[in-house]
Amino acid sequence: MHRPTHIDLAPTLAESNPLIDLRLRAYDASTGNFLKAVSNYTNRAIVEITKHRSSQITEKKKLAEKTHSIEAETNYCKAKEIELIADLAKEQEEKKEFEQSIAALRRQLGHLRERCAAIDVEIQQFRAATANMRREKENECKTLTSFATQVPPELSTCERRLQCVIEGIERDHLLIRFSHVDQRNPDKEFSFVLDLSCSIYKVTTTTPLLPNLPILLDDLNKTRDIYQFIRSVRRAFVGSLS
Repeated sequence: MHRPTHIDLAPTLAESNPLIDLRLRAYDASTGNFLKAVSNYTNRAIVEITKHRSSQITEKKKLAEKTHSIEAETNYCKAKEIELIADLAKEQEEKKEFEQSIAALRRQLGHLRERCAAIDVEIQQFRAATANMRREKENECKTLTSFATQVPPELSTCERRLQCVIEGIERDHLLIRFSHVDQRNPDKEFSFVLDLSCSIYKVTTTTPLLPNLPILLDDLNKTRDIYQFIRSVRRAFVGSLS
């Protein structure tokens, strides 16, 4: 740095044509250099400011993008939180319903266990009753077996005298078929089915029809004499031919 030159005015003014060298060239050069330095400083400042501003804009853009991303993530988290809260409420409601269903099923299970216990008691009773019935059935079979040794001779005598055939066609039903009822047509069928399944005897079918059959059935249910009923039916068939 150049110090300013000290000018001594007294000698200069004593001259007839005083002349002071202001050193304008140096001043101009100095001023130019100063202005150039100022300009360079200004340009560097502008570049730095521009760089700083660009950096700030870039940073601000990054911050804005990050803020936007954070806001989007926050909104997503809030939505997920709302969804999770709704799911949790739904799960709580379903849990409550499940607990109610389980309680109802437990009550039903308790009722079923009680019912099963009652059924077990009934089964034991039925088994005891079945055993009794089996013993009674065995006794009946023994009795029927005993009677069976005596019935065939009587049945054979009845079939021979009444010229009929007696068959068991199903449980408690007898088919009685007569022969030689119509001497003009010995092969013509005369038959009836006697139902003995209940206390009141019935005739389910007759071939041919007998108008006085109800009267004969009334007598049968009063007397309970099946052999007499068979004789009466045969006479009725013979009488229907005249």
